[in-house]
Amino acid sequence: MTTKICVYPGTFDPVHFGHLDIVKRALNIFETVVVAIAENPKKKPFFTVEERVDIFQDAVKEFGTRVIVEPFSGLLVDFVKKYDTKIVVRGVRLFTDFEYELQIAMTNYKLDGVETFFMMPSQELIHISSTIVKDVAFHGGDVSSMVTPYTKYMLEKKLRKR
Repeated sequence: MTTKICVYPGTFDPVHFGHLDIVKRALNIFETVVVAIAENPKKKPFFTVEERVDIFQDAVKEFGTRVIVEPFSGLLVDFVKKYDTKIVVRGVRLFTDFEYELQIAMTNYKLDGVETFFMMPSQELIHISSTIVKDVAFHGGDVSSMVTPYTKYMLEKKLRKR
């Protein structure tokens, strides 16, 4: 089976330049990247799933219809069927990320033959995580080098409401 579509799942709370780097690099391999934003209430996200979809859509608008952003809940192997693909792309920064992601990848493969491509963000972005972005923003730091202007605006807006 060959595919021109991959699914890039995650919580993306919020999306940052490392995530966008993975999208751009995946677009060098696949015609379409479906960003699947996990509802994942057990992680207690800062942004609602609707806000995360909105923020990610704004961040990838330059790619037009090549990037689809939508929420999902449940098993990833069920979501990928909607796009008739068995390819998942995951970003990994550190060995600890890989260890966890490998368990998920092997489970998805065992459940339904879903293959996972691991991609590392570019070296200058490898230190960025959503947790770090939120920590810097919570403490009044400048996140401009880590997120898009709209993401920064949404972080500041949400923090003002707290």
